[in-house]
Amino acid sequence: MLRALTADYRAAGFDLLERLSVVSPETVARFAAERPDVEGVVLLATCNRFEAYLDVTGDGSSAVRALVDVAAAAAGVAPDAVAEAVVERSGPEVAAHLFAVSSGLESLVVGEAEIAGQVSRALESARRSGSTTSALERLFQRASRTSSTVQNRTRVGLAGRSIVRLALDLAESRLGDWADVSVLLIGTGTYAGATLAALRDRGVTEVGVYSPSGRAERFARREGVTAVATADLPGRLATADIVIACSIATTPILDAARLGRARAAAGREGRQLVLDLGLPRNIDPDVVDVPGVDLLDLETISLHAPLPELQATDEARRLIAEAVAEFRADQQATAVTPAVVAFRAHVLDLVEAEIERLRRRGELPPATERAMRHLASVLVHTPSTRARTFAAAGEADRFTEALGVVFGIEAPASVASAPDEDDLAG
Repeated sequence: MLRALTADYRAAGFDLLERLSVVSPETVARFAAERPDVEGVVLLATCNRFEAYLDVTGDGSSAVRALVDVAAAAAGVAPDAVAEAVVERSGPEVAAHLFAVSSGLESLVVGEAEIAGQVSRALESARRSGSTTSALERLFQRASRTSSTVQNRTRVGLAGRSIVRLALDLAESRLGDWADVSVLLIGTGTYAGATLAALRDRGVTEVGVYSPSGRAERFARREGVTAVATADLPGRLATADIVIACSIATTPILDAARLGRARAAAGREGRQLVLDLGLPRNIDPDVVDVPGVDLLDLETISLHAPLPELQATDEARRLIAEAVAEFRADQQATAVTPAVVAFRAHVLDLVEAEIERLRRRGELPPATERAMRHLASVLVHTPSTRARTFAAAGEADRFTEALGVVFGIEAPASVASAPDEDDLAG
């Protein structure tokens, strides 16, 4: 059975999400390995969400509560704080939520392109940790296909602006002509590249880039900007009109003390905007204590993000609903597969035994053997088709029970349980 724990920027504050970001795929993989009721788990942690998808035996309630405790311990927060922030999902809700997430409909800014790659990387991380299962593989692979369908067949990607562009829109009212603005960019990853593109669209030409991990030179050569060495960082911090941090650093790169010293050394007294796009935070919130400095971070930006319902197109939601229905049908078909396999094996074993008996007696012409094998295939075809019909109607158990009553066949447990009809009401 699939279960999910989800927490995003709407239900959990950015402080809690920042803490939860330290929970690693290896941590949840160890959790899964130590619990007999957990077959596998995939962790999806992005800049505005923390989600764990579990493949459990039984209803998984105990496993879900235990994972809350594990995440809380790794994040260094009280379990009650995590429990209050997360939403538990099961049945079709799991697929519906993940498909919407992967399509960008649940993001801080609807339609963001980055989330699809993050969903794919979450599955890859689970594979490396050995914590994925066939059910989780199917779930995440279908999520990726759904995301591609939504992006290719709707305009949802245009419905919302990237978080970078939204941040720059908010910053614009505090700055003059963009062509006269000097920028210090901290970070060299994908986010930094998107930020630089957005700045150039606005006419910014003076950009220096600093990398806490030492990658500034390569990024600067590739993008045609100025690399900032560590020794030169204080000077750039003091003179930049806007400092934009979008690094993957796990500890703050800049705080009030460091920025205050840089500004004092350069005699800087004018207004300065610091834009923090990192999660965990790249900038300590105490920078606002430095006279003349304004801070704009993800939490503030989220307050200005348009409501998802106003941006998500009806067509995108319809495509996701269709994908969920198809995934549910696949789950149901999978649920009856062990019974179908057991039935086919039973019939074919009987035929093979009879063929072997006739061979030993010398009473089996080749044409008769072929006819017997063909008859066996015909005999299993209709019941197998009926089994899938029952599964599609949520009645796979009827076929399994019939095998036991009529043939005495004990079918093995299904590899994925189908959701109950009641589960669909939510």
